[in-house]
Amino acid sequence: MKLTVDVIARAALEMLDEGGLDGLSMRLLASRLGVRSAALYWHVKSKNHLLDVMAAAIFNDAADGLEAPRAGVSWQDWLADWARQLRRAMLRYRDGGRIFASSSVAEPGLFRATELALRTLQDAGFDVQPAARSLAALVHYAVGFTIEEQNHAYKAETPHGTLDAARFPLTAQAYVDDNLFDPNTDECFEYGMQIILAGMQATNTVTPS
Repeated sequence: MKLTVDVIARAALEMLDEGGLDGLSMRLLASRLGVRSAALYWHVKSKNHLLDVMAAAIFNDAADGLEAPRAGVSWQDWLADWARQLRRAMLRYRDGGRIFASSSVAEPGLFRATELALRTLQDAGFDVQPAARSLAALVHYAVGFTIEEQNHAYKAETPHGTLDAARFPLTAQAYVDDNLFDPNTDECFEYGMQIILAGMQATNTVTPS
């Protein structure tokens, strides 16, 4: 197999299931690909550059097939689907959220996706600045939620046992009902996302032309 940036990025992402981001090294990656470390450095200049291309691969998966809203599709539904795609792409790999958050993606696909989202919001009556800020809030929510979701998935212990229910009764009840760190992460993600979308609608004071 010819060694390319994408081949390296995909191999590195596949290795995450074995040891997560903390267990990833250029040496181990070279061994997985059957090449010398120097061959990797010809394509990726450093560990940070490797994380950037891994994040780009995740984003490209998320943006695959992304198009402007079809007729009759609301901006809320379009943005919600986009946020779900991004979360699913990060969840395919252990620590996918951490990689995406800690890296710099400068792919043409990123700019295209951003342009589509801003255009969709502008068509709905948003000015560019609030549209950009709202889009950032939604993306940051999706990434942050995924990081927390993946961190909890690999933790064996929870804080339930140390909680003083007499002193913090509402918090104790929330834990009992699984309202905090709800194991139904899909439902929990949807709930938070709808709050953001409702807030965007409430703060949009411009009437579509």
